[in-house]
Amino acid sequence: MSSAVGVRQETLVLENVTKTFETAAGALTILNDVTLTFQPGEAVAITGPSGCGKSTLLYTVGLLDTPTSGRITLFSEDVYRLSSSQQAKFRNEKIGFVFQEHHLLPQCTVLENVLLARLPAGTVTSEVESRAKALLERVGLSSRLGHRPAQLSGGERQRVAICRALLNEPRLILADEPTGNLDPTTAEEIGTLLLELQAEHKTILLCVTHSESLAARFPARMTLREGKLVRV
Repeated sequence: MSSAVGVRQETLVLENVTKTFETAAGALTILNDVTLTFQPGEAVAITGPSGCGKSTLLYTVGLLDTPTSGRITLFSEDVYRLSSSQQAKFRNEKIGFVFQEHHLLPQCTVLENVLLARLPAGTVTSEVESRAKALLERVGLSSRLGHRPAQLSGGERQRVAICRALLNEPRLILADEPTGNLDPTTAEEIGTLLLELQAEHKTILLCVTHSESLAARFPARMTLREGKLVRV
């Protein structure tokens, strides 16, 4: 991780990124001139108090929100110069999301929920289905392919969500409080799994968390203070 802006093909680069919201009391700056480079294979935990802008940072990087100013380059692509349809395609192909809520469809099976990540890109091929099954086997759910979310524990549902995030082989994973709804033991298991899969796939992983125990396990850690990302 570096503050330099020299761009390699596989990097994530933020250049002077600012995010400001208008409030009744005036402009509120959440992100303040953030300039950073994240290299392939980096895993970074981002901490900070509630409301400081951690999720806003993830959503801005993940093309779910637009910066007020600045530039974000993902894998040599200046993403906010893309059209909305191009951004949607890029997001689906290059970025995997893991949220505090698993967002599984209750009417779909475990396997179907994972395969949903592929639908925007077109039909589900046998190769894609095989990859989904391999991921589910990797997280210990090969015997649960036909189960629905209501038949799973909270930890199992989050494992499914992680598999869905990885199905399209993204180069960036954004995790927003991925263990926030889990008991301590399950949270530790999910944290271990997320870091192991990130290392295996050599993706960039940015994880927002309030959990000190989870953050402490990451090889790199930053905190958001007054709109600035600061190394801990």
